[in-house]
Amino acid sequence: MKTPIKRWFRNRWLLRTCGVLVVLWIVFVGYIDWAMHQSPEVFGHVMMHMPMPAYFLFPFETMWTQARFGHVNPGDSAPDFTVKTLEIKTPMQLGSLWTEKPVVLVFGSYT
Repeated sequence: MKTPIKRWFRNRWLLRTCGVLVVLWIVFVGYIDWAMHQSPEVFGHVMMHMPMPAYFLFPFETMWTQARFGHVNPGDSAPDFTVKTLEIKTPMQLGSLWTEKPVVLVFGSYT
């Protein structure tokens, strides 16, 4: 039979351990949230080192949706940005394209 003192120490240890795990989980989620708001290169570097079990413990999809939520509505003009072309690898500004002709942006994977 366990004495009340042993039970008290065991419960106290268990409570502290759970508290530390919750704090570590919150810090890690905050770090991932910070990384999701950075450039794709920084985010890719962070995610490259992510262990596989972490994908099951943290709400990545929800966080990603909130981090990358845009402010463009249907019918609005696209924001001007610069990208590298696939063929030339030189920067091209989107605004320079739509002065000559209409531009359609398609985002997705066709592989």
